[in-house]
Amino acid sequence: MATNGELAYETLKALEGRDEGSGDWFVVDQALIDAFADVTRDHQFIHVDPEKAAELSPWKVTIAHGFLTLSMLTHLSATIRADLPPLSGLVMGLNYGFDRVRFINPVKVGSSIRASSVLSAVELKDPAAVHLTRTMTVEIDGESKPALVADWVVRLVFA
Repeated sequence: MATNGELAYETLKALEGRDEGSGDWFVVDQALIDAFADVTRDHQFIHVDPEKAAELSPWKVTIAHGFLTLSMLTHLSATIRADLPPLSGLVMGLNYGFDRVRFINPVKVGSSIRASSVLSAVELKDPAAVHLTRTMTVEIDGESKPALVADWVVRLVFA
């Protein structure tokens, strides 16, 4: 008899390659950038000093830390309405990591960003665990290039 993990794998494998859509827009303001700088102790002027950034940076405004944009994936992905089917016996989902992350375009202060997702891979790791890989793209409103693209792996654990 198949386990809950194996049944979920079969269900999710049929969705592999599916575009899960885009989430809601989110404004990246200076207060958020400053808070992230304080937590990470990364106070490089291009992030926290608007006057110096206006004078010396190629963007003429402060920009979000790349890792701030990456860390926002948790919030941004929660606004994507992926409509996954119910999965029996699902106990939890764990952040397993990233297979690939690329920071393509800086997020300027005051910009709006949102995430879009493609379910790019489904792997059965053992009878009680399935790995989902989502290719996440963080778009910047009004920009032709995204802020980042990342392959995010989530481990689903089943009872």
